Amino acid sequence: MDAIVMAGGFGQRLGMGEKPCVELLGKPLISYVIDTLRASKETDRVFVAVSPVTPKTEIMLQERYKGEVRVIRTFGGNYVGDMIYAVETAQTIGPVMIIMSDLPLINSELIDFVIEKYRKAGTPALSVYVPIDICKGIGIRPDTVFNKDGKLIVPVGINILDSSQIRNEQEDFNLILENPKLAINVNTVEDLQRCKDQMQCTN
Repeated sequence: MDAIVMAGGFGQRLGMGEKPCVELLGKPLISYVIDTLRASKETDRVFVAVSPVTPKTEIMLQERYKGEVRVIRTFGGNYVGDMIYAVETAQTIGPVMIIMSDLPLINSELIDFVIEKYRKAGTPALSVYVPIDICKGIGIRPDTVFNKDGKLIVPVGINILDSSQIRNEQEDFNLILENPKLAINVNTVEDLQRCKDQMQCTN
């Protein structure tokens, strides 16, 4: 399965320049996601969708990955439009993973697990969520919350879609995982510090 990392947002709340390039323990945020995807047994090609507000990200990726990760220039300003453009430009076949660039705590085992669940779900699309209690437990106030059968859940920024139907609404399986590492996407300086604390505890 191909994967597309969405890296077209500037990250104004973080206030440290282009968010994908912000360093966490000496490594750009986006590289944690890219390296995890490349280490996954279930992913094939990795693409990164940049925009006019992330030119440094494109340069950094070219220097760091020497063409092994293909960069797709989107128009910016419309997440869904950029995602559709990236999928069609990548010419992916079958399911494609769409993932945000600010999830430094994920690992390849988690990616493989999500893909395995997608294959068993039997739906064209899958979205990953965490219960809101997981976010509250680590002091995070999520921007977006959904009600699923009376349970409040938070999207984490990992989705799988059928690339052949990318312009259509797709039946979606909600995969709810009680994993705190999925709850931290880096939007603020506090989020960045939480990631540092988690990584230093693990090491």
